[in-house]
Amino acid sequence: MISLRKLFKSGPDPREARRPLWNAVVSVARAPHWYVQGTVPDTLDGRFDMVSLVMALVLHRIDEDPAHKLAGVELTELFVNDMDGQMRQIGFGDMVVGKQIGRMVGALGGRLGVYRAADGSDELRAALVRNLWRGNEPAEAGLAHVMAEVAALRASLAATPVSDLVTADRLTGARG
Repeated sequence: MISLRKLFKSGPDPREARRPLWNAVVSVARAPHWYVQGTVPDTLDGRFDMVSLVMALVLHRIDEDPAHKLAGVELTELFVNDMDGQMRQIGFGDMVVGKQIGRMVGALGGRLGVYRAADGSDELRAALVRNLWRGNEPAEAGLAHVMAEVAALRASLAATPVSDLVTADRLTGARG
């Protein structure tokens, strides 16, 4: 006879296999150099924007290998779950969290598109200014730092096989 516990017991959450990669994304996005040398505002919005930037670059790399499409979906679901938890921890209620999560997912989707712009391009520069500094022109040294670090991170990701990336607990070559 099957016990009720076994009948209703669910297996491990498959998204948890991406938890180390998610933690690496957050670690890279929270590295002090973005906020000090890069002059990205160290605010809730600035942190979200940095997580979105790093997340977009990682998802772009994962998308290059269709065999790992599910890993990208799982990583995105961890992003959503973490943002939901962070908002609840700050004190947002159920009525607000859903709308805010929708906005955040929309913002990530938009960034996935604009952050495909080539390294050093005017398009990438404009997207970074619009998203990281909310359209306010940053100090040239800060923007140059962020542009260089984005190029370095993208190169590091390109050199990493996607099969290794989706199981990574750190992003090779990234400062974070």
